[in-house]
Amino acid sequence: MRNSPRVVDFVVDFLQRQEVSHVFGVGGANIEDLYDALHHAQAGPLGVVAKHEFSAATMADGYHRASQRVPVIAATSGAGAMNLVPGIAELRASYVPALVLIGQPPAALDGRGSFQETSGLAGSIDAARMFAELAVYCVRVDDPESIVRELPRALAAATDPAAPGPAVLLLPKDVQQAVIPSWDPPAAVAPAALPLSDAAERSRAAALLRAATRRGGVAVIAGEAVARADARPQLARLTAALGAAVAVVPDAKDVADPRDPGHLGIAGAIGTAEVQEALERASAVLLAGTRLPQMAGAGLHEHLKGVPVVCVDPREPFLGAHEELVRLTGPVAAELELLEREVTTAPGPATDRPSPGPAADRPAAGHPAPDRTARHPGPAPRPVRPAAAVPDPATPLDLRTAALTVAAHLPEGATVVADAGNTGAAAIHHVDVPPGGRFIAALGMGGMGHSFGAGVGAAFATGRRTCVIAGDGAFFMHGMEVHTAVEHDLPVTFVVLNNNAHGMCATREQLFFSGDYSYNLFRPARIGDGAAAMFPGLAADTVRTAGELGAALDRAHATSSPALVCVDVDPTEMPPFRPFRQHVLLTGRGRPVREGAVPG
Repeated sequence: MRNSPRVVDFVVDFLQRQEVSHVFGVGGANIEDLYDALHHAQAGPLGVVAKHEFSAATMADGYHRASQRVPVIAATSGAGAMNLVPGIAELRASYVPALVLIGQPPAALDGRGSFQETSGLAGSIDAARMFAELAVYCVRVDDPESIVRELPRALAAATDPAAPGPAVLLLPKDVQQAVIPSWDPPAAVAPAALPLSDAAERSRAAALLRAATRRGGVAVIAGEAVARADARPQLARLTAALGAAVAVVPDAKDVADPRDPGHLGIAGAIGTAEVQEALERASAVLLAGTRLPQMAGAGLHEHLKGVPVVCVDPREPFLGAHEELVRLTGPVAAELELLEREVTTAPGPATDRPSPGPAADRPAAGHPAPDRTARHPGPAPRPVRPAAAVPDPATPLDLRTAALTVAAHLPEGATVVADAGNTGAAAIHHVDVPPGGRFIAALGMGGMGHSFGAGVGAAFATGRRTCVIAGDGAFFMHGMEVHTAVEHDLPVTFVVLNNNAHGMCATREQLFFSGDYSYNLFRPARIGDGAAAMFPGLAADTVRTAGELGAALDRAHATSSPALVCVDVDPTEMPPFRPFRQHVLLTGRGRPVREGAVPG
């Protein structure tokens, strides 16, 4: 640290004492002092420079989702700050905590037409007002000495367990440079604790679930808040105690073991009709760590008005008025654990209670008891998910075959990051998470190109292999973060499914409009060859069969370095997206559903 400590030196000291290891950002004149402080700090956080501020935010996003640690973002003023907007919006929509430090022009120049001014004075954009709408907390720091108060407040707001999200501090350049008095070592900021739900509500929830096990069984829909709370063990014990079938929302694939016999698959728009039917047959539904937004509950919301629902989540579910809705709003892990105890130890005859043993040791939820009612006639046996087939090496590649091949070659503990569009739907639908791994998909804003930065952040967080699965449209938006992976020699495999199109947009043109035009089909691009030429030393391949893809993945995963594999696929292939397929079945209009190979 310098002899005359500055505001930015305090910021870095504070970050070190919070055990922050990385700061993701892009430099610039009004944030360069922070990077200078990072450089001079002994054993301070590593400054990671992204190619675009959006990707700096997505790096932070992937970093948190892979590790549950709170990330830090840094950006300069003007366009740098504005480029953060979609990334901060995703953090807010997906309840991802982050500390965001944004430089501003010197406060002494406010209202005088300074370069990149966003003070809100003299007709300029008001950055504080704008980011206050996007973030859970936003303060402009104009008094240098107030940084010792504002920084802990911002971190506390970001990690509020009821509504975590991005907290923004706007730091004018002259404030960053200001010398401040010596400070006491900043204390670690512990997240606030949510109060547990009332015991009576927990007892009511347990009674509803026990009653359902005697009729048509319980179905669980598990969400992203289970991952955020690292409550997977508690969820597994509760579902075993209930003998429940489990579906997961699209951005929470890693919260339940897909190899478990009670695992149904994906709920919602990217799931299957069989999963939807199994959920509808249940006599009660437990929402664990999800509010059930449209992507997760498409088609279920009306049905759930007629069955008991227990929601374990501090946030209010998207269900509206409901006579038999019980909400448990304390910490997700603690509430699941206490509910499991209540379910298995409640007073009454033993025959009235589900066994606390493993789900595999007793009948599944899909086998009704004799006291089935007219309202809950009991389900047919729930579908058994077949093990994912490993494609024959000679099989030409389409979306499904490519996704299954990726899944078959993932190393244990790997993180999978899925992008948006047809490619994202295929990855979510077909790529199961390896043991000890994580699965990341950003469905808050659903921005194309999110996965490239998120994959880099996840690799920094875990040090293990990360596999990004994205389309060519996403690559052209933010794929230059491959450069960041190369620069830091990160173990990231970028799998780019290239259909020379904005695939989902092209699909919608065919299904919902005349289909005799397209704004979303493009001339061929050789992404694999281009990446190989652009980044000497990067392992870059273009493959056309399952065998070629598997071999390229194995070569990449045998190293600790980045790699890129381009897979040419057909833009006319229908993705596993239920609304598209239902439209074809209901109207007979549009392309036939197909999962065929690339022609030629």
